[in-house]
Amino acid sequence: MTQLAERLSRISEPETIKMAKLSRELKAQGIDIVDLSIGEPDFETPVHIRDAAKKAIDEGFTHYTPVAGYADLRQAVAHKLKRDNGLEYTPEQIVVSTGAKQSIANAVLSIVNPGDEVIIPTPYWVTYSELVKLCQGVVKFVPCSIENKYKITPEQLEAAITPATRLFMFSSPCNPTGAVYSKAELAALAEVFARHPEVFIIADEIYEYINYVGKHESIAQFGDLKDRTIIINGLSKGFAMTGWRLGYLAAPPAIAKAADKIQSQFTSATCSITQRAAITALTGELTSAMAMVAKFKERRAFIYKALSDIPGLKVIEPEGAFYMFPDVTAFFGTSYDGTTVKNADDLCMYLLHKFHISVVTGAAFQQPGCIRISYANSMEKLAEGVKRMAEGLGKLK
Repeated sequence: MTQLAERLSRISEPETIKMAKLSRELKAQGIDIVDLSIGEPDFETPVHIRDAAKKAIDEGFTHYTPVAGYADLRQAVAHKLKRDNGLEYTPEQIVVSTGAKQSIANAVLSIVNPGDEVIIPTPYWVTYSELVKLCQGVVKFVPCSIENKYKITPEQLEAAITPATRLFMFSSPCNPTGAVYSKAELAALAEVFARHPEVFIIADEIYEYINYVGKHESIAQFGDLKDRTIIINGLSKGFAMTGWRLGYLAAPPAIAKAADKIQSQFTSATCSITQRAAITALTGELTSAMAMVAKFKERRAFIYKALSDIPGLKVIEPEGAFYMFPDVTAFFGTSYDGTTVKNADDLCMYLLHKFHISVVTGAAFQQPGCIRISYANSMEKLAEGVKRMAEGLGKLK
């Protein structure tokens, strides 16, 4: 028997990837699956960004780049942070990576030692905890209620911090709930952090542009928090560039240097062509991105109403991202056609195999009473998906 590294036993495959894989397998068998499990914009990358990539190929940008990315790309990231967020960073504080996931990994590896506690409000994005486990850190989940729109309160944060706390990780807008922290809410959390200067913050802002309630606010704007906040962002969601693989972090100089060092031993720099296209994306007009967001807003309105009309679902309207996160506990203990639904995992498998719609169990996000539904899909697919879901849930008694 092959003996593998012990660290593999500490982590699991993301449930989001598992459901996408199952959907692909069923599609390969000729089954018509409506896949609402994947968090990927269904739009094409804007033409001006694609043109920039083609130009980069023709101009010979086909060689290794600095590990942290081209200097003018890091300047473009700094420009974006100043333009959109009012935050001052130098190019030396920016590290460009192969997707925002690698940026988060670089940050966690730079900060967390074995035994360090990391606070993660839940529901949360599945990869946060697994990276902490890889570092042999201690994950400390803080459950957030639907009544507070799944956002952590200052009181909860204060109660969770101990002398062993090293890091706090969160996203706004949030995957999977779509929750967006307002400036006032972040200011209240910042007051807590001000009393605990030893705690770092990872602020995942990958869904920044997909915000339906106003201007995006970053926790790095408050007091001296910028000196211990690592902002994570990238191009996948706001520019429909998932396959291009480019994320970045903006951090205090010591952490940026550490992330550069770690990345140099894993992947070195990300794709040179993607980097040139990213400069165009980050410095150009946001017209295409905002047009995409407008479509997401239309879909949000449609699916929110459609799901609200299904008896048994408890739904709140998301403020950002492109997910619905309904409470499905009303269906636990029900049955149909030989299948009994005991939990959200069972419900997802029931919907997938009997009604051919793919969604993700809330247990993956530490919210076992919910499911995540992505509306990053066409209106036609959403309508068909909701129709199948209503039929499937309606048969459970």
